[in-house]
Amino acid sequence: MILLRFFGGFVYYKYTGTQNLFPCQRGGNRMVPTTNENLIIPIDRKSVESIADWFDQQKNRFYPLGCTYVKTQRQMEELFYRSIMKVHKELHRLKGETDFESWVASIFLHICREFTTDNSLSLLASEENYPHNDLFQALDQLNMEEKEALVLTYVSGFPYEKAAHLLQVSVEKLKELLFSGIQSLRKELGYGSTFHGCKEYQKDYTSYLDRTMERSKKIEFEIHVYHCQNCQEDLGTFQDVRIYLTEQSKELPIPTGFMKNIKARLAEEEKKRRQKIKKRNKWVFIFAVVCTLIIGIGFFTGTFAKLYYTWTVEDQELLPYLQHDFGEMLNLEAESNGVKVKIKSAISDEFQTLIFYEIEDTEADNQYGIMFGDGVIVENEFDLMNTDAYPIYYPPDLESAINKEKKNVYHGKMGLFPIREDNGTIKLVITQLMKLNDASSNPDEVYDGNYKIGEWEFEIPVKKLPTKQYTLDEEIAVEGVPMRFDKLIIAPTATILQYSINAIQPEKNLSGITFDNLVVNNKKVIADLYGGAFIDAQEDMDWSTYQAFFEPFFGKKPKEVKAQLKEAFLTVEDQKIVELDPSQNYPQTFAYAGSTITIEKVEIGNPSKVVISDDNIENRTYETLNLGINGDENIEMGMKNDSVIVDKNGNKYDPIDDLVKYEEIEQPRYFVTKYDISLQSDKAGEEVVPKRLEIYGYNTTKYLNDVVKISLD
Repeated sequence: MILLRFFGGFVYYKYTGTQNLFPCQRGGNRMVPTTNENLIIPIDRKSVESIADWFDQQKNRFYPLGCTYVKTQRQMEELFYRSIMKVHKELHRLKGETDFESWVASIFLHICREFTTDNSLSLLASEENYPHNDLFQALDQLNMEEKEALVLTYVSGFPYEKAAHLLQVSVEKLKELLFSGIQSLRKELGYGSTFHGCKEYQKDYTSYLDRTMERSKKIEFEIHVYHCQNCQEDLGTFQDVRIYLTEQSKELPIPTGFMKNIKARLAEEEKKRRQKIKKRNKWVFIFAVVCTLIIGIGFFTGTFAKLYYTWTVEDQELLPYLQHDFGEMLNLEAESNGVKVKIKSAISDEFQTLIFYEIEDTEADNQYGIMFGDGVIVENEFDLMNTDAYPIYYPPDLESAINKEKKNVYHGKMGLFPIREDNGTIKLVITQLMKLNDASSNPDEVYDGNYKIGEWEFEIPVKKLPTKQYTLDEEIAVEGVPMRFDKLIIAPTATILQYSINAIQPEKNLSGITFDNLVVNNKKVIADLYGGAFIDAQEDMDWSTYQAFFEPFFGKKPKEVKAQLKEAFLTVEDQKIVELDPSQNYPQTFAYAGSTITIEKVEIGNPSKVVISDDNIENRTYETLNLGINGDENIEMGMKNDSVIVDKNGNKYDPIDDLVKYEEIEQPRYFVTKYDISLQSDKAGEEVVPKRLEIYGYNTTKYLNDVVKISLD
């Protein structure tokens, strides 16, 4: 079962691939987060040793790239040595505005390519090859352009713009290479060489998984994928390959002390200077520790702290965190291209790292926001953060009082991955800001569609705060399906209700549920519209476990919890087979689930077409059908749909053309009214004969008004 966010609710897809869940809100091409010490070499440290130290810190990024070209340890050492010496030789030519990391990467890539043509290096290849994992054996079967694009982007973790620059191609060309490379790689990995999904949507796989697709196109894509099993499977295996690139690259062993042999070849005179630098750094560290201890003593405690922050903090969302000692004011600033970005505070727990920020346009009356995965890079993400826990999405809030005060200032928050250790420093680089709409000019779209390009760099100190868990003991039935409440989790950045749904109902499955609010100790916390997750607990295969996210709870130990249920998403098994005969006259009708469905036409060709419809949505039991066409083997099935959104009062909205906010519609239901199905054979000139329409069941939404009182153990 695959779970996707869709129009503020949940849409559940059937998929039997290796991944249980693929997220539609995965941000950017950050599949392999890596360390990125941009401009780490200060002006007074242009020594060979300092450059070697930088490469040592960056070896997790450059080593896998080198494995694409060389096969032995001696070759790899020579590759790194030549790159270090080349950087040292050319460092004086580096301009201040040049991105140091990209500049070094271009040198490294150039020397890598030299290794493929330099015959003098053949002696270095005479030894036994590295024990490369299956990933690089598979990559060796690809052409060089595809291999370089995949490794730079998904293994070494370079953003699209940097990877394209290194390869001297456009970003669009890079995406083409990524798609064709994944298609070639999936063949080597045993997934097959052919995508069976609809060709017009294949080009969108990368943008959709990276969450860079514009809203209207994203909606159209999700609607299509919901009804197209081939595209579901393609998208799943497409992501499988991307994840495989990530996971296998993590397992690539870097020999212990790899850099020692390289550093031994450096000039002897650098050793004395290195000792002086270490001594100086030691005293700097001691001084920093002393300062930290002095500052950390603090003098704001108890009630006075609450009063102090009330007087000094304007951001009402940030205020309760500071009052409850969940964070501190940072006021880190960076300015680029006429825009000043301030990091006000950072709060981290095991679920996410919450960043409060302020953006000021110093040259015009514009408001800008930041989105995780869209021009946001955490350079040390791989080393510092837990990428298994995906952060909550926070849409821009232009209606808050603080964001209405000034037309050129925006206060917002952004979720990042949580940190793994108890504390750390987030090296955050922001390369673009999203321009926000003036709410008065266009209330339907919060994003303007334009960006402000620049570079804002921060080192954000953060401490992971503890989370409290409480065991729950309550079981209910929702539409006849057993549901139980397992845990209440009180985290600094969110309140989480963990629950399970019985997964062995033969005829009716509760495929998802949403909540309106929780009441904890008589205090209401509102459900997060964008928060929810599937938990692969594997404790009881008869139950599926989920987490629902709510606003943070700032209070004492919970004594009583009440959950307000909102929506139940049901999948009902109700099979029906309708024989198709292209020789008959159409339209024809048949009864199903209390409705009358029309087969509009059946056309034979390559592709063949089958069109069915049910425009009468009043009192219709189902919203969408789970169906397929059983025809000749080796056919590709595509599907297009007409649909309508209907609210509680019967008002209808076009999901594509009407500028409406789905989350603001009262009790919306998404009805598909027409299925336009195409069937195409993979054999040229061969017609496809549709034989029968198979309906497996349907999906429907039930709105609830139940309040469940939950006991705490």
